[in-house]
Amino acid sequence: MTRLGLVAGEPSGDLIASRLLAGLLQRLPDLSVEGIGGPALEQAGMDIWHPMAALSVFGYVDALKSLPRLVSIYRDVRKRWLRNPPSLFLGVDAPDFNLRLEEQLRRSGVPTVHFVSPSIWAWRYERINQIRRAVSHMLVLFPFEVDIYEREGIPVTYVGHPLADAIPMHTDKHAIRASLGLPDDVPVVGILPGSRSSEVRLLSPVFLEAAKKFAQLEPETHFVVPMVNAARRTEFEHCLAKTNLPNLHILQADQAGWNHWPVSWQAMAACDISLVASGTATLEMALFKKPMVISYILTPMMRRIMALKSGQKGPNVPWVGLPNVLSREFVVPELLQDDATADNLFAALKGIWLDEQRRNEIRKQFVHLHEILRCNTAQRAGQAIYELLKCQ
Repeated sequence: MTRLGLVAGEPSGDLIASRLLAGLLQRLPDLSVEGIGGPALEQAGMDIWHPMAALSVFGYVDALKSLPRLVSIYRDVRKRWLRNPPSLFLGVDAPDFNLRLEEQLRRSGVPTVHFVSPSIWAWRYERINQIRRAVSHMLVLFPFEVDIYEREGIPVTYVGHPLADAIPMHTDKHAIRASLGLPDDVPVVGILPGSRSSEVRLLSPVFLEAAKKFAQLEPETHFVVPMVNAARRTEFEHCLAKTNLPNLHILQADQAGWNHWPVSWQAMAACDISLVASGTATLEMALFKKPMVISYILTPMMRRIMALKSGQKGPNVPWVGLPNVLSREFVVPELLQDDATADNLFAALKGIWLDEQRRNEIRKQFVHLHEILRCNTAQRAGQAIYELLKCQ
């Protein structure tokens, strides 16, 4: 029997790995899959040794508190797979956990595939040495990552980004606005200050002040704010109490809506332009073809921790927003740290809003990005793993 060891550490990895697994099982009906995963992988037929939630940590403080549990889980799966090696191991993201495990398994003779490269092009490039020891084959989401691994002599396959498959090339903005109770013929600005507590607390005040200035420019504007849970909504509303912003709509994660999409996607599809925290949301916004202003603020302590952990003061590339990183240019503005003031954010937002030609150019660039990233990621990744399994 062919056995696949698998560790997926977060919901996005659980979903894409489950789709990949469904395709593999069609080609290899006797395939047995075991390890760490979530409900989607379990439903696809995986034997779950530990639930994916056990690996979920948020921030450095949570990671320290969770360390004993993580070490215990790591030792358990390592012991099982070293005692009874799988035909191949697939690590989905979770690099701190998976690369360490992959290094141990590869040393014992197990072929290892890692899906989703760490962002070594921005932070901690020296991790390439661990990757070289740990990974038999790397599956990457972005085209430019192929050059990095080929240059370093590490087998690599570009598989595209699963978000580009999940998000449609075109959306019906009018229908989505109607489902959210938003007017159809007025400007709508998305406000996305992030999903972490620190992001909401630090970015919401400046985002709201910038939005208030935009409302003075365009009095009929409506604002839409997706919140990942009730706790983040409470923190956001605390900031909102200090800003008198009219026509604001808060969407909460448990709120049913258009096409069963997450509320963040509903907000992105409904808006004309947005203020957005740096992170995956910037790529999602680009895939919805919406102009944006990207921002981020770190506390002094977090800056020190990141500098200590990475050994560098800032990223190795001049951009932080994924649309700009992928385009290798500043397609949309980035305002970070001390530059992330309400006046600066409003000026950047206004500059895009009043320049229709620029908005159209941004949309065209985002269509191009979507076309590049849309590759049927699950099928491509599954094919790569199938070929490697056939060689065993």
